[in-house]
Amino acid sequence: MSLPHRHSLAADTLFDGASARQDFAVVIEGERIAAVVPRRELPNDILVRRLPDDAWLAPGFIDVQVNGGGDVLFNDEPSPEGIGAIVAAHRRFGTTALLPTLVTDSSEKMRKARDAVQAMIGRDPSVLGMHFEGPFLSPQKPGVHDPGMIRAPGPDDAALLTSLRDAVTMVTLAPEAVPHGFIRALADSGTRVSLGHSMATYEQTRAAMAEGLIGFTHLFNAMRPLASREPGPIAQALDSPHASYGIIVDGAHVDPAMLRLVLRGRGRPMLVTDAMPPVGGNRPVFRLHGETISVRDGCCRTSEGTLAGTVLDMAAAVRNCVRLLGVSLPDALRFASTHPAAFLGLEHRLGKLARGYRADLVALEPHDVKVLATWVAGSGEH
Repeated sequence: MSLPHRHSLAADTLFDGASARQDFAVVIEGERIAAVVPRRELPNDILVRRLPDDAWLAPGFIDVQVNGGGDVLFNDEPSPEGIGAIVAAHRRFGTTALLPTLVTDSSEKMRKARDAVQAMIGRDPSVLGMHFEGPFLSPQKPGVHDPGMIRAPGPDDAALLTSLRDAVTMVTLAPEAVPHGFIRALADSGTRVSLGHSMATYEQTRAAMAEGLIGFTHLFNAMRPLASREPGPIAQALDSPHASYGIIVDGAHVDPAMLRLVLRGRGRPMLVTDAMPPVGGNRPVFRLHGETISVRDGCCRTSEGTLAGTVLDMAAAVRNCVRLLGVSLPDALRFASTHPAAFLGLEHRLGKLARGYRADLVALEPHDVKVLATWVAGSGEH
């Protein structure tokens, strides 16, 4: 539905990223939020879209790890059209901004994916940049990444990873697999460096954070486990107030008891989907690096049963956060919007409903966390 340049959305409950307010409205002018006010203070001449009774209005979800959606795998279709299909599939579930994620692949594919993302910057506001998950990973923790493509950085890799313009780049790597100074070079360029698929020790992780590493990709999965005499990266993540850690809350990747422990950490938990093509699509089978992946019992698995991404969407992740982890809906919404915005360095533009922020919003039925409508940069309802 097309909306005028200036209009408003009103809800019984408005969650602004910090607190829930009753009977409030958001005034939108173009792509930005002009004001957040009690509904009774709205001017008489403004168009008001009143959400259904009991609905919540919240910041749109931000997903930093999206491998695919709408039956498209980014590795297979690293093109503007492929990205557009992935974005459209996830928008149905409240995701208003994301990072298309390329799992370990060739240098040629990395450049092609970079070019496709660059073409979408400024063209689709949902595309914030790109996530390179690999190829500088531990051969001991490949997950479903192709072990034959895991490698050490070459002389041209830093330039490739820092070449996106007017966009965010996230790189998942194993600190022990890259030379000293590599993380610092990426971090100094503004790249968001995250540990993943790693056997790093606690001390190696501390050293990586001193160089500029700030994130942890799908915490617990594909990394050295927490142990009594070698705490590894998990302990360092939970003990650092400056760390952001992605968590997959699907009930399969990590036991809910462990995730409840994570929520006691000092850093910022972020909901991520690690989504694969079946999310928002019609086909329960796809191929990754020549291997057949099938959806079985709500999970993506190889023929041997190894987990291979998810069929999780962000609305389901929020719902699971409430039901499986026992957190409040405001906290779960914060994990899906405010925290990832801060990790990406976009906390002054995204992740909150406040004056001057981009008008990315999601309307929710709060009990089942069902998405009623999504708005991106003040555009019409999706």
